[in-house]
Amino acid sequence: MKIQYLYFEDCPSHEQGLARLKKVLEEESVNQEIEIIEVLSEEQARELNFIGSPTILVNGRDIDPEGPAGQSSALACRVYRLPEGRFSPLPSESMIRKALHR
Repeated sequence: MKIQYLYFEDCPSHEQGLARLKKVLEEESVNQEIEIIEVLSEEQARELNFIGSPTILVNGRDIDPEGPAGQSSALACRVYRLPEGRFSPLPSESMIRKALHR
């Protein structure tokens, strides 16, 4: 399993997002290294198809399969739609778990 954590430094939620990812990995007994990638430029964002911070990829797939469709790459903060319909700057723990079990 390959896990990547992409972030933009100016986005205030990136540290909390990484902590949430690590927490879920520990709870799920997934002993896998996280490749942490700081996105530094618009060009790099385009190359990585980075649609906002934080972005978590499991085996190259975004953990939010409905989120990134049609969104363009940008150095920006990301918004996740939670199951109950509200928006959050972070993915839910359940969203991360589902991606790990796909």
